[in-house]
Amino acid sequence: MESDIPLDNRIYGTLTPPCSKSYAQRALAAALLASGRTTLRGIELCKDTRSAIAAIEALGAKVEIIDDNTLAIEGGLSPQTKRLNVGESGLAARLFTPIAALNGSSITVEGEGTLRHRPMSMMIEPLKSLGVEVRDGGGRLPIEVRGPMRGGRVTVDGSMSSQFITGLLLALPMAQEDTTVSVRGAVSTPYIDMTLATIKRFGGEVMYNEGDYTEFFIEGNQRYTAVDYTIESDWSAAAIIMVAAAIAGEVTVRNISTLSLQADTAICRALERAGASIIIESDSITVAQRPLSAFSFDATHCPDLFPALVALAAAAEGMTTIYGIERLRGKESDRGEVLTEEYRKLGIDIELDYDENVMRIVGGEPRWAEVDSHDDHRIAMSLAVTSLRMERPLEIGNSECVAKSYPSFFEDLEMLKAAK
Repeated sequence: MESDIPLDNRIYGTLTPPCSKSYAQRALAAALLASGRTTLRGIELCKDTRSAIAAIEALGAKVEIIDDNTLAIEGGLSPQTKRLNVGESGLAARLFTPIAALNGSSITVEGEGTLRHRPMSMMIEPLKSLGVEVRDGGGRLPIEVRGPMRGGRVTVDGSMSSQFITGLLLALPMAQEDTTVSVRGAVSTPYIDMTLATIKRFGGEVMYNEGDYTEFFIEGNQRYTAVDYTIESDWSAAAIIMVAAAIAGEVTVRNISTLSLQADTAICRALERAGASIIIESDSITVAQRPLSAFSFDATHCPDLFPALVALAAAAEGMTTIYGIERLRGKESDRGEVLTEEYRKLGIDIELDYDENVMRIVGGEPRWAEVDSHDDHRIAMSLAVTSLRMERPLEIGNSECVAKSYPSFFEDLEMLKAAK
């Protein structure tokens, strides 16, 4: 689609995204369980990462801030509290519940904001089958657990999220017995790969057939060892900036590699299909604006890309189809419904077809409206990128929620505007 971007909204320059909060939370959890002093470098202290730091401190780790981007963690699971608050982080809730269950005392895992309404039922029966006493709030937080988690054989429903699988895989090497984990319908499998890589990095071992996410064998009584670890940049943050560049200018994103295990590397395929210019180098990617056309994309294993993909599709000529909308209901908001509601305010037509598991977006010129983030960081960033196409900036309700994953997002966007 040919679109005249207001001169003041054009973006140019070079940017290094914040670190991957997905890798950071996994590394923090492993550092808690590891013997010795782990050093984590490249840390970005977004809200979700701060929640994970608070969680490992509550569970017994000693955390020292070396500088703005470096932490030292003295490991050791020794809970200091009976209540574990994981903030608004879904990953932290599903990651630290099984870790807390390694311990023999009662711990109640609780959260804040939208997390209190997100589904946690997938954890209840598997934890019980591993010997954990569980009391839950109807499949929602708070959840009380009392271990120790002994191991054994367990079946997990992986069709809603891979986050609880991540928690189990990280915790079970420390269990009393060997465990076989059978998984039904695993989704977001790149995130499982990230978990397995983190476990290996800290000296743990999980046996499985590569590329097969249906069964894992974990020997009990393993020990994690401390490491010196630099966290790679976040592809989710990179993706929204790359989409902004495809719509409104040219940006080089540094310290990212398409060899990353992060699921959101898939944004490169979407940008290519939409017709954006994309130049991939070993540790950077440059994206530039070109006329954009509708595309088809399956986001089943990378659902966090949906808001960025909608901003891209809204700027593309024709009707785009994005598959995987069944993954959107358990996020910070019901992202399918929220994206439809907010983009329709802008005059962009979106249709949700749950029978076909697809979202259809008809590209067009957005009109000004008052919009709302629904307290969802990725919705706020998606709307902000679409706002680049408009003479008058959007007023986005509760836009400060971007601090959950990318605190400097708006500052970075303004910096890129100033670089022209």
